[in-house]
Amino acid sequence: MRISTFLRLAAALLCAVLSAHSVQAEETLRDQARKLFDPIPQTAPATPNDPVTPEKLALGKMLFFEPRLSDTHGISCAICHNISIGGVDGGELSGDRNIKLAGREVQTVLNAVFNKSQYWDGRASDLKDQVVNSVMANPKALLKSRGGPMAINPVELTASKQHAIDQLRSMPAYVDAFKKAFPEQPDPLVYENIGRAIALFEATLITPDAPFDRWLVGNDTALSEEEKTGVKLFIDKGCASCHNGINLGGGAYAKFGVVTPPAVEHLPADDQGRFGVTKDIADRYVFKIPGLRNVELTAPYFHNGSTFDLSKAVSVMGASQLGVALSDDETRKIVAFLKSLTGRQPEVTLPILPPRSH
Repeated sequence: MRISTFLRLAAALLCAVLSAHSVQAEETLRDQARKLFDPIPQTAPATPNDPVTPEKLALGKMLFFEPRLSDTHGISCAICHNISIGGVDGGELSGDRNIKLAGREVQTVLNAVFNKSQYWDGRASDLKDQVVNSVMANPKALLKSRGGPMAINPVELTASKQHAIDQLRSMPAYVDAFKKAFPEQPDPLVYENIGRAIALFEATLITPDAPFDRWLVGNDTALSEEEKTGVKLFIDKGCASCHNGINLGGGAYAKFGVVTPPAVEHLPADDQGRFGVTKDIADRYVFKIPGLRNVELTAPYFHNGSTFDLSKAVSVMGASQLGVALSDDETRKIVAFLKSLTGRQPEVTLPILPPRSH
């Protein structure tokens, strides 16, 4: 055999070995990831306890954008959960509306259907519970308390709910829409059905086809090498121990400051988290683990919206939750991975809302 031929064969063999090794490494990382994460499905999940109909979805979309559910006629679900900017309001917590309505940074409505509970303290078990028990209708229903971000004034809340019903009853188009959405009920225009309809619409606001999802199901080129390294770091450093599942979070609670408390700017002492709901001392400064889907779109970060810098948020979480001092290079690669979680955003045609008749 000539030397040149031998060298070509050796080179080809080496390339084949390296290629096989690369494929094996890719599959090993993907196999790890598949045990921890699930892709967002292409279609919204079924709701067996409340079957979806076109009439319910049409009504739910109208109500999601309806400002006249509020006492001021200026606040709708879509104001705080702006679908155009990641399902949040994009403002700092110091913005007056956030303080009045929630006391915490707004969490995204996108993919919220996959969360095990709603709100930072998990006080709502599902989307319908979140809507039905929302204090959006009347900021006066909120009273600040040091045990948590708020206490609900039941008298004010009841008045707000009745106000919402009265507003909808004044518009014949809504009366007709509720009859079509809930034909089995003799008087369907009740607050419970407002919650049902909005929740069913919100459940359709999912974001499939993120680069990470495409890689997870087998597309090797969907992620860059930097993003794949970010996936590995995210798993190896322990981030995935909390941020896992379909939403990379949203399924459990954790104390903010497991290893060391973060700076007071990120964890103000007067918001004690889930303790405000359970009154269990073990729940002081415990919050729902936020999902990381579309995280590059949902700044500011943390329950009090204390930073718009995703790199800083990653660094703070590494130190406070894991006791890990991430290098700038590690942080950059983890952030690159997190940006690969941005999926196809919902395309929603704005509804034309009915006029009042009186």
